[in-house]
Amino acid sequence: MADTAQPRDIVLLVDDSPEALGFLTDALEQSGFSVLIATSGTAALNIVERITPDLILLDAVMPVMDGFETCRKLKANAAVGQVPVIFMTGLTETEHVVHALESGGVDYLTKPINIDELRARIRVHLRNARSAQSARVALDAAGRHLLAVKGNGAIHWSTPQATRLVNAAMGSDDGMEVLTAHIAAWMKDRMGTGRDTAFSVTHAGQPVLQLAFLGTIGPDEYLFRLTAVSQRSDDAVLRQHFSLTQRESEVLLWIAKGKANRDIGEILGLSARTVNKHLEQIYVKLGVENRASAAVKAAHVLHEG
Repeated sequence: MADTAQPRDIVLLVDDSPEALGFLTDALEQSGFSVLIATSGTAALNIVERITPDLILLDAVMPVMDGFETCRKLKANAAVGQVPVIFMTGLTETEHVVHALESGGVDYLTKPINIDELRARIRVHLRNARSAQSARVALDAAGRHLLAVKGNGAIHWSTPQATRLVNAAMGSDDGMEVLTAHIAAWMKDRMGTGRDTAFSVTHAGQPVLQLAFLGTIGPDEYLFRLTAVSQRSDDAVLRQHFSLTQRESEVLLWIAKGKANRDIGEILGLSARTVNKHLEQIYVKLGVENRASAAVKAAHVLHEG
């Protein structure tokens, strides 16, 4: 009797052995999976450019590009970065198992493959992957500024809110690339020391983001929370000079830095409507009619300060 796999469960099978491909394809299809076949690492990389599988079964020993290198390249593709990879290997030495896991695999099976064990492990890893994806969707919906990175600092995943915050604070659509270098440097110097679980990221000589390390959430997956950094001394100057609330002074400061309402909202975690309400009060307190005049007044006070 076939396992009750969902029709959308697609397994990418990567093996250079026609016999293994035939045997495993028959077993997986009888279990209700859709099977994609690649006879080399290069072919697998080409397939995932067009179709995203739900799970990848990867032979460790293949000519030209072995399974370890193939897995690293697969994991570098954002579209399949979260797809679980199970290695199939006749190699049982500890270093080979460690190599498989370090390359990005979540599990390994020793050849000859036991089909019952294979089906059981596929089910487990599909369930785990969906749970992780559900958690990320929930975080996205909650509007949290969170991102996860790998041990080398590369971005593993990021909520949309975090991505927009970084780009707004960096003043660039490539903000994440800049952030990666900062995180990699911090992880190299501080990770595992138990010290400095928060650090600042600077842009144009000024701190613009604060990252707090929240902990390890998976193999080679480290979670950070982002918050915008406002210049506290500048905040205080504007707040005191114009009799503003703290939030109004923060909004005015970012106006003086030339940020649009949407960027200010992302940086401070406010809705566009709330930013507009603060602007209305700022205009009244500054005695101006538009953001340009408010920016000029604020810049003048900051310069004098």
